[in-house]
Amino acid sequence: MQITNNNYPWPHNWGQKTSIMGIINLTPDSFSDGGDFCSIEKVLCQVNNFVSNGVDVIDLGAQSTRPGAIEIGPNNEIKRLMPYLKEIRIKYPNILISIDTFNSEVAHEALSNGANWINDVTGGRRDEEILDVVSHFNCPFVLTHSRGNSQNMNNLTSYDDLLINIVDSLKYLTNKAISKNVSKDNIIWDPGIGFSKDTNQNLEILKNLDFFKNFGFPILIGGSRKRFIGEILNENNPKQRDIGTLAVSCLCSQFNIDIVRVHNVKINYQILKVADRIYRK
Repeated sequence: MQITNNNYPWPHNWGQKTSIMGIINLTPDSFSDGGDFCSIEKVLCQVNNFVSNGVDVIDLGAQSTRPGAIEIGPNNEIKRLMPYLKEIRIKYPNILISIDTFNSEVAHEALSNGANWINDVTGGRRDEEILDVVSHFNCPFVLTHSRGNSQNMNNLTSYDDLLINIVDSLKYLTNKAISKNVSKDNIIWDPGIGFSKDTNQNLEILKNLDFFKNFGFPILIGGSRKRFIGEILNENNPKQRDIGTLAVSCLCSQFNIDIVRVHNVKINYQILKVADRIYRK
């Protein structure tokens, strides 16, 4: 199945609520759900769970980006990803599917076979050709602030001015993307919670979400189950951090953030339905 034009790029109620991106990692080593989705049956069951509980976008990842993760290379990433993507697209022809990848070959193969978005945790730093792919398919592109890679990002947490440095980097990456003919209207900013930031830096980002809203791009926040929540709660098990994640989602609703990226769609949908009624006009 070859799809060369994404004619369903945004949630139908885009901008009217806090949209939910549901995470499905097809990896054995992701920090929270690594190894949980190792069969087509399990993945389709989780997709059905997400769709039944109000998901707006499903984010598929076949390469872990947790600290310390080993890169498997684009060929192996494609082999791991494509059977699941094709089956999901057949069963759910209208659901929006994002692909969490920093490899241009993976992005091209996925977009050619039914994916709608690309979510690049390096914002095009790692493989600039991914910008050409995004431009060609005219698809939404989540551009994330990060430094280094999975092997060294925890050592790259020194900033002159955290918020300014993040925005300056996002502006630079955005200009690079636009120079490659990526439409400005397709760019989504992610300040990169947990990527080359410590707990206090993650909290500073969350305390200043309104700052990131000043630059005219939709904002995605991906704090779900991350280490800073575990440090605050003294909870080592990522799967026991959903309550802390809900606090972040409520905050995002208050600041009119466009998307939250979460593992547990059902409870986030429920809390956001209430929070959006309170905070959004």
